[in-house]
Amino acid sequence: MAGYVSGGLGTGHTVERPPHISESRLTRGILLTIALLFIALVIVLPLVGVLAKAFEKGYDVYVASITEPDALSALKLTLIVALIAVPLNTVFGVAAAWAITKFSFKGKNLLITLIDLPFAVSPVISGLIFILLFGSNGFFGPWLENNDIQIVFALPGIVLATIFVTFPFIARELIPLMQAQGTQEEEAAASLGAKGWQIFWRVTLPNIKWGLLYGVILCNARAMGEFGAVSVVSGHIRGMTNTLPLHIEILYNEYQFTASFAVASLLVALALVTLIIKSIVEWKHEQQMMVKE
Repeated sequence: MAGYVSGGLGTGHTVERPPHISESRLTRGILLTIALLFIALVIVLPLVGVLAKAFEKGYDVYVASITEPDALSALKLTLIVALIAVPLNTVFGVAAAWAITKFSFKGKNLLITLIDLPFAVSPVISGLIFILLFGSNGFFGPWLENNDIQIVFALPGIVLATIFVTFPFIARELIPLMQAQGTQEEEAAASLGAKGWQIFWRVTLPNIKWGLLYGVILCNARAMGEFGAVSVVSGHIRGMTNTLPLHIEILYNEYQFTASFAVASLLVALALVTLIIKSIVEWKHEQQMMVKE
């Protein structure tokens, strides 16, 4: 009998399917071939092309491209933005998911809609929103200038734009998970005298830790690769407000193709590290589920 992997993160085990709904070997072979060809054409070949272009002029040119000051500055800024945005989104995501799934209150549907808003709004538009709010001619612009505070074309603006486009990831990963778990365990803990934070740390958090890690990984990947919103609020100041995606664009527009692909390979490396961590998290969770069963 054929098997399939059910659910998302957290299920991971194989469920046997009845014979009358199992696909034939030919059907499975065709579907697998289509999937592998699509992955090869859309993902593998472009990545191989990036690496081949990056090393086209040799290892020394590659190293020089990724170690020149502007590239290192872009890498540093990318990591700093992720290190600020991801923890803040983690706090918000956990709090929002906890409130939505464990409590009843007016405006719950509105809160869910607002969480989904960045999925519907173009990143470029979100960047323009921050320009309208914090730019020199924006709503808060005069007050910021009078107090010598710079938001746009500086690190704070880049962080705000990144937070905006990435904050749904953790909340949206946790909400279905926490809804499926229900409130029985929390209610039992409360009936035994546990306080709110005790319930969270000893009951809620252990139940969502794998989903939380998965959401953090996705959020981090999105934060490091964000281009549209950051492009609007950064000002493209070389060596100061350029993240890796922006630096790659500048190099490519200046016809420095080898250098642009070399820097792009850094993003590929960061993506591969993210995928490896994601796979480890999924594998550990699957092992834990097997032990429980």
